Amino acid sequence: MNSPTLLSLSSLFLLLLSTSTTSTSHTLLRKDYYKDSCPNVESIVRAAVEKKFEQTFTTAPATLRLFFHDCFVRGCDASVILFSRNSTAEKDNSDNLSLAGDGFDTVIRAKEAVESVPSCRHKVSCADILALATRDAVKLDSRVGSVIKRWCEVEHYCSTGGPTYEVELGRLDGRISTRKSVRHHLPKPEFGLNQLKSMFASHGLTLTDLVALSGAHTIGFSHCTRVYKRIYSFKSKTRIDPTLDLQYAKLLQQRCPRNADPRAVADLDPHTPNTFDNVYYKNLQQGKGLFTSDQTLFTDKKSRKIVNLFASNSTAFEGAFVVAMTKLGRIGVKTGNQGEIRRDCAAVN
Repeated sequence: MNSPTLLSLSSLFLLLLSTSTTSTSHTLLRKDYYKDSCPNVESIVRAAVEKKFEQTFTTAPATLRLFFHDCFVRGCDASVILFSRNSTAEKDNSDNLSLAGDGFDTVIRAKEAVESVPSCRHKVSCADILALATRDAVKLDSRVGSVIKRWCEVEHYCSTGGPTYEVELGRLDGRISTRKSVRHHLPKPEFGLNQLKSMFASHGLTLTDLVALSGAHTIGFSHCTRVYKRIYSFKSKTRIDPTLDLQYAKLLQQRCPRNADPRAVADLDPHTPNTFDNVYYKNLQQGKGLFTSDQTLFTDKKSRKIVNLFASNSTAFEGAFVVAMTKLGRIGVKTGNQGEIRRDCAAVN
């Protein structure tokens, strides 16, 4: 971890100050919301996430992405988890079809674990469980369980090992989930900075929040189909996006050949794809952002300074990420008669 310089510390203070705007939509959220009704909810959820993580590392990026997709569409109400027999729910939208099943399974297992405790039954929302599971997935590391430890040693896969933080709780689950509601609410891989800024600003998130949350791409992977345009059919003489490092582009072409299996994937971070760190930002400095929406954070001067700070100072990144995740978790919170506590995360009561 780099020692922050005086300039970096000053910049971090200003950046975090700029993200501390208040909102009235989350006034009923509290960190100790379940202290009387289900006091052990955090340890119950954490144990379920750890167990799932031991089975597959995909648990971490899948849960983190699920949380983002949920909050950006109808607010943080677990509506993305609802199932529809006629394929009309949020999860059936083309922008959500690539969500890994491990994210859904993590929340469902954690919910089952909570419901198995008599004193907690029907008292904890799926939306809160998703928020807790996301925090735990970001923090988990290879010290969790002997199985994942052996896997790391044999396969040389590291852990997430990201920052931990307290989660505000008290959300209710939404009763509505429609495929149409996803339209125009999620950022696309080809977005430039202005499009991203506009979308994030609509949720009360600043440019710093945008750059910090994009750092979630430090773990996980994407299907190759989402990067074909940048490496094969871009409008240039080489047919490769000129903002891409050429050697990286060639590696992507090897990983994602034309007419490849549609299930083929590429790591979002080509260097440490299983470690939650600030290498993502160092990649952007080198032209190694997988999506246009990643690389634009560095190519656009309006956000380059923030990228450079996060690349040089992991403490600055982690601090801004925690602030941004807290603000993300406040979007569109359901309270009172706006929602319910689902007994089954995949179905309304």
